[in-house]
Amino acid sequence: MQILHRQIFRELLKLFGLTVSCLLGLILIGRMLQLRSLFLSQDIGFFNILQLFFYLTPFFLLLITPIATMLSVFLTFLRMSTDNELTALKANGVSLYKMLPAPLAFCTLCTLFTLFISSWGLAWGMDMFKTKLYQFARTHSKFALQPGVFNKEFPGITFYAHQVDNEKGELKFAFVRDESIKGTSVVVVAPEAQIESTAATAEIRITFKNGNIFRKSGEELNILKFGTYAIRLDLGKLLMGFNFNEDKAKDMPLSRLSAIRSDHNEAPGRGDRFYRKVNTEYFKRITLPIGCLVLGMFAIPIASAFRGLKQQYGLLLSMGLFLVYYTMFSVGVSMGESGAIPPAYGLWAPNFVYIFVALIGMRYANKERMPTFVHWLMHLRFNKRASA
Repeated sequence: MQILHRQIFRELLKLFGLTVSCLLGLILIGRMLQLRSLFLSQDIGFFNILQLFFYLTPFFLLLITPIATMLSVFLTFLRMSTDNELTALKANGVSLYKMLPAPLAFCTLCTLFTLFISSWGLAWGMDMFKTKLYQFARTHSKFALQPGVFNKEFPGITFYAHQVDNEKGELKFAFVRDESIKGTSVVVVAPEAQIESTAATAEIRITFKNGNIFRKSGEELNILKFGTYAIRLDLGKLLMGFNFNEDKAKDMPLSRLSAIRSDHNEAPGRGDRFYRKVNTEYFKRITLPIGCLVLGMFAIPIASAFRGLKQQYGLLLSMGLFLVYYTMFSVGVSMGESGAIPPAYGLWAPNFVYIFVALIGMRYANKERMPTFVHWLMHLRFNKRASA
């Protein structure tokens, strides 16, 4: 039995590593394109983007570990069922229940790993991601304009130049509109300007020559002429899509979420929607790790029921079943954040439904019986083969 458990556990680990690697690779490609488009006009290299992706890995692992656990268990027992290994073991007196220690140990390890990520790893990764993102923007960025195009990379500020020489930093017929101050609009117009991006001081300096400043505040309009006028901007503000000062629930460690749930004074002055998000995120961080154990146990009777199914079809079937689970989970998150139902109900529901099906399915699989609907599906499949 020890040899059997070791072999099953080893195969589970191999499939888990392969599944996680493939899913992370697919996400990497998509995220690198997204991050690259963010830094399109900036001097951010491939390895810098790879480093940013590394810090996002805990966030992705929290989502893909449950499905990787389910796929590993499902494909392992589907192969054993297809190769008649389960039949041979049962003929020698080894019931399905006696094979459970290996998948149980594997699913428990996956649960503990995911719980570690949800408790600490996710918050650490998001903090490091924001820090590095801001650092790269400040130290590697270059500000570039396109002639005849309005540039709004800086929040609240619009740049325009009719002619641009980015190599020399020379602008002709330059225009800048600053609406960063509420209730006040400042427009600077000049026939020529000089732009300098300085990574060492993390700032952009734009020097206008022989132009006008139009300042409107309410009904008052002031016009000033100047010979030389310079403005300075922080390169870090190029990341207009990221608010580094906002304290989001999804970026917090589990301990802080628990503290805010217990006492709202831990995050004073926030609205009810924020506290609902904190409550929902708290249960999300707990139920997703438990989902590894639930989905792993759920996969065993499903694999036994669909014996003889090819690996590619088995993969599609397991992905479809996980999609049902994740859809229920997503609906629970949305309803919890909106306040339609308590988050505990919506987020625990998928686990309760799947563990209930797993326990009933395990009983059928151990007796080598199948529910009626599975017989119907198998009969439908055989009829299609016969008609083909």
